[in-house]
Formats: sequence, structure tokens, C-alpha cells
Amino acid sequence: MTPLPDEPAADLPTVAPRLRDLRTRSGLTLEAAAARVGLSPAHLSRLETGRRTPSLPMLLALARTYGTTVSDLLGEAAPERDPVVRADHMEPQLAGGWTYWRAGGSGRAMQALRLHVPPEAGGQAELVRVHPGEEWLYVTGGRLRLTLGGSTHLLDPGDAAHFDSLTPHRIAAASRGGADLLFMHTLLQSGATELCLGGAAPTRRGMP
Repeated sequence: MTPLPDEPAADLPTVAPRLRDLRTRSGLTLEAAAARVGLSPAHLSRLETGRRTPSLPMLLALARTYGTTVSDLLGEAAPERDPVVRADHMEPQLAGGWTYWRAGGSGRAMQALRLHVPPEAGGQAELVRVHPGEEWLYVTGGRLRLTLGGSTHLLDPGDAAHFDSLTPHRIAAASRGGADLLFMHTLLQSGATELCLGGAAPTRRGMP
């Protein structure tokens, strides 16, 4: 497989130093952290130096590995234990072609997001994720293709899904304008055998 050329992480400028800091504070070497996430050490090094932009599934995987949230990875400051997240505080973030808005508080065992999945999300549409915990999603617009194990489901607005994240799963838009959804997942740390991107082994399509 030919590695993709390095890309500057222009849309997520705060992630690179934060990733390195969290890994160091966790007492993990580059090799150990990469093994837990299912990436190569070289790829994780590129993320930490800002030469690669992490996709949203990668951000979720890294957050679980370091026992934190995507919001924390991005350096977003949320009101302490404020149960209400106002609409004007939900600023859009771009990760790997997906747009998301933080819709829940930080430092919780569960993370809530609003997501827009574009009709063509590059390699993300092929990413298969497996990790401990649960996920719940609710389609608010467009049509979503959800693959769980060997089954594929088409979800329309108003449809929801709740599943064990140890079931290999893949999310992609199935409508021309993409799909919009509410998304929740539990934040649990993952070991090397507990999370894969791209299949049952830590292989990745479209990644080095």
C-alpha cells in the first residue's frame, strides 16, 4: 500500500501538541500508544507533529486511549459541569471531512455530538471501528448507511440505532446531500486488541 503524502493539519491547529502532551502524561511511548490506537508509530508521529490531520474516528480512538474527550483533544474549554450547552457555543469543527458540534459537557463518561457526514468522506466511509462501549445515533436529515457486522441498514430521518461498539461498525452517508445525525458514545480506554480501524486487524485503507 502506498502511503499518502503528509498533509498539514490546518483545520485542527491545536491537536498536534495536545496529542503529544497527553501521550507523555499517560506514560506511553510512541510505539505503545500507536499500538493501542491501531496506527503505525510513524503515522502517530505525523499526527503529533501536525503533518497529518486526524479523522474523527481517529480522534475518538485517541480520546479513548488517553481517557479523555474529543473536546479536550481540541483544547475546547467547556463550562465546568454546566448541564446546558447553548446553541451559540456549539462551534463547528472539521475532522477528516466530517463536521461535528460538541453537544455535551466535558469530563463525562459519555460524549454527545451533532454530526454531518458528507456524501463522499474519502477513506472514512471505509473505516471499520471496533472498541469497547456503546454507541447511539439518531438521524435528523438525509439518509445514513450503517454497517453492523455483516448487516447493512439504511436509516432515514427519525430512525435511530443503539449498538455494542465491539460489533464492527461503519458509518457513511447514503444520500446526495450527506447525512445529519445526533451521536453519543461512551468513553472507555482501549487496548491494542480492542480497537481496529479498517478491519479485524489494525490495517487501514487510505492510511500509511
